[in-house]
Amino acid sequence: MAPVLGLTLAQTLPEDAADATLVGRAWLPGPQGGPCVVAVRGAQLVDITAHVPTMAALVARPDRLALAREAQGPALGPLAEWLASTETHGPDAAQRHLLAPCDLQVVKAAGVTFAASMLERLIEEQARGDAMRAHAVRASITTVIGADLAAVRPGSAQAQELRRVLVAQGLWSQYLEVGIGPDAEIFTKAAPLASVGTGVGVGLHPGSHWNNPEPEVVLVVTPAGEIVGAALGNDVNLRDFEGRSALLLGKAKDNNASCAVGPFVRLFDAHYGLQDVASAVVELRVDGADGFVLAGSSSMARISRSPSELVAHAMGAHHQYPDGIMLFCGTMFAPTQDRGAPGQGFTHHEGDRVAIRSARLGGLVNRVGRSDQVPPWRFGIGALMGNLAARGLLGVPSSVRPAAEAVA
Repeated sequence: MAPVLGLTLAQTLPEDAADATLVGRAWLPGPQGGPCVVAVRGAQLVDITAHVPTMAALVARPDRLALAREAQGPALGPLAEWLASTETHGPDAAQRHLLAPCDLQVVKAAGVTFAASMLERLIEEQARGDAMRAHAVRASITTVIGADLAAVRPGSAQAQELRRVLVAQGLWSQYLEVGIGPDAEIFTKAAPLASVGTGVGVGLHPGSHWNNPEPEVVLVVTPAGEIVGAALGNDVNLRDFEGRSALLLGKAKDNNASCAVGPFVRLFDAHYGLQDVASAVVELRVDGADGFVLAGSSSMARISRSPSELVAHAMGAHHQYPDGIMLFCGTMFAPTQDRGAPGQGFTHHEGDRVAIRSARLGGLVNRVGRSDQVPPWRFGIGALMGNLAARGLLGVPSSVRPAAEAVA
């Protein structure tokens, strides 16, 4: 039997929840129902959709903190009841449930931003996606280049010298190029509205046999490129697909329910800011129906490029996002613990419970399933616009400054 998710307030909310400005999205069932932008106030949910119809609009507003804390709206009841309903019913449109706390933003991700994960990508590449070969390849690579490249600053003279040496030895790789070269890897993880939230299933492509969770911090970025908040994410990863060819990155990363974000967005304020993100520790625990337990952590302090640097690579004069982006920062945690026979390493089993937590961002919990068996994604941008229009929520009150003006 698969482990129960057991969503609780203590597991979901940050340790300093009383000081946190938390916003998210929730689904209200019924004829006048649909996605709502919600604020968490004292473990209760308040619907503020009448003020800001989308999360993208809220985070782009200069008065986002005041709206999150003070905007009036219908009380939706205790968060604990929403967690219970989400765990029981999943993303059933006939039942209330929590959604991923992002909507119109494109979800981007930075890859190979930690030395540990860079080595694992090298191993995938050399093993050609074969988990059985990974152990021997890992030993061979670390013998040549070492196990810790964290001191090498990407794009630096030291990095260029290391590149020269590795090229001479025939060991240069596309992963070393983005890991220590001048340009960061930024890719599209999920389309707007495709992400799932806490308490529901995440999906693995049915053709994958070597895969893993990737616990990460997710930055909330406005259309002007300002980082205004953070959440947790699971960048579900297919190691065998990408290991066969980096050109399969899209198939390895973007599948139904393969992107989890949540549980809420924590907006930056006097209690929490970018410096806290930069020192965050992200913890991971996987519990399987087979009794297997995997636990580990990833510290943002060991990232090779700062969050601000990653955002600058993702957007700016060279690329604009009118609705902002959510940016996964990458992970140093690539599990290698054997789950089956010695040397086979880790891969997910269906039914795994994956819990990702950071003390000041809360906890994101999901169950692993297959991307062709978890509920399909059907509510896209067209459906959202139609739903908001039917509820009379697309008009902007005269007292509200348009988001474009707010960030001009």
